[in-house]
Amino acid sequence: MATEETTREPALVVIGTPIGNLGDISERAIRELREVDLICCEDTRRTGKLLNLLNITPRPDLEVLNEHNEEKRANEILNRITAGLRVALVTDAGMPGIADPGQYLIKSAIDHEINLEIVPGPTAGIVALIASGLPTSRFVFQGFIPRKGEERQRRIEEIARDDKTTVIYESGKRIERTIQDLLNICGDEREAIIARELTKMHEEIQRGTLRHLHTKMSDISTKGEFVLILSGFSEDHYVSDSLLKEELQEIIGSGKSKRDAVKELTSKYQLSKRRVYDLSIEISVDET
Repeated sequence: MATEETTREPALVVIGTPIGNLGDISERAIRELREVDLICCEDTRRTGKLLNLLNITPRPDLEVLNEHNEEKRANEILNRITAGLRVALVTDAGMPGIADPGQYLIKSAIDHEINLEIVPGPTAGIVALIASGLPTSRFVFQGFIPRKGEERQRRIEEIARDDKTTVIYESGKRIERTIQDLLNICGDEREAIIARELTKMHEEIQRGTLRHLHTKMSDISTKGEFVLILSGFSEDHYVSDSLLKEELQEIIGSGKSKRDAVKELTSKYQLSKRRVYDLSIEISVDET
């Protein structure tokens, strides 16, 4: 493990960069960015702007390593380290490999027994988690969840059943839909926060139940980057299938539609909509 006193030997140096506030970059990160032989980055324009603000001239020019070319370029970069270079890896913001490029290159370096140095920096998910006030002793990072289809449905149902605090990344274009889908499956009263543009000038944090956050969406700008923190499922909310069937029959018997009955119990007990719907089908089968 490298320290300031050790020889600066060839290595892949993974460097965390600010997620918004430039003041969050460490002295060590600045020194490494100034002294490495090569900087691989996600976007040369974004990293170039950061280096300019830090008065750093990269040597030689920046090289692109992103989700489209990481696997193709990994061996070339590792060969350059083996030949004696110190190569820095950065992304547009935060820690490489966390919902950003870098994981493949890092794993390849480990597999090839190439020296790996980590210069820690801010991570949006951890910042939002701490700001949420929700339990931090056990949490799960889901990153960006699937955009559509059965894969998305399954992932949200998995999140709904997890008893750990969940960290989700989302874009402004999809944040409202994701809140709606979580509301439908996890129920109205699950505690959550929406964090937007963390550490930046227009940072915004909204706290409350999924129902409350859903009503607030019209007041929240969709510009920027979002982190959603969701409280874990509690066993206190467990409801047996037999009880759910009884309540479904009562609600439907009172004149409401099956769809309304499913919606009512999903919200009441914070359950997966799929689970309650499947039970409503079983009731129909039993009655035939």
